[in-house]
Amino acid sequence: MDDEYWMRHAFALADRAEREFDEIPVGAVLIGADGQVLGEGWNRNIADHDPSAHAEIVAMRQAGGALGNHRLVGCTLYVTLEPCAMCAMALVHARVARLVFGASDPKTGACGSVFDLVADPRHNHRVEVVGGVLGDEAGRRLTNYFRAKRGRPLV
Repeated sequence: MDDEYWMRHAFALADRAEREFDEIPVGAVLIGADGQVLGEGWNRNIADHDPSAHAEIVAMRQAGGALGNHRLVGCTLYVTLEPCAMCAMALVHARVARLVFGASDPKTGACGSVFDLVADPRHNHRVEVVGGVLGDEAGRRLTNYFRAKRGRPLV
């Protein structure tokens, strides 16, 4: 799989979150074992009044509907920011095979930064994790979103 290609696709989704909904710009796309897009999403917490509507959850819900199954076996999730604990455990429960993320999250990251929930040996499923794909660009995009909100110069 072309990790950078799909990460750029996730960036485009993150751009929509910011541009169309003024949401924190995080985007996610879930690719099936056959290489087809099964689900995509961006943060919708504010727009949907839903604390669970993170980009990863939105993409996984769409994929589950497309497959007619709550298991996303053999799939890869691309997301611009390292998943939080809620999203990390959703990946485990859905049996996602592989996670590729852009920027690490030093505050709430749960896939290697603050916590490493997906690798915990007590789970009956492990998710392969590749972090830092286009990570500098992913981090800069998020930093600039928050800097703009605070009226500070972009980096």
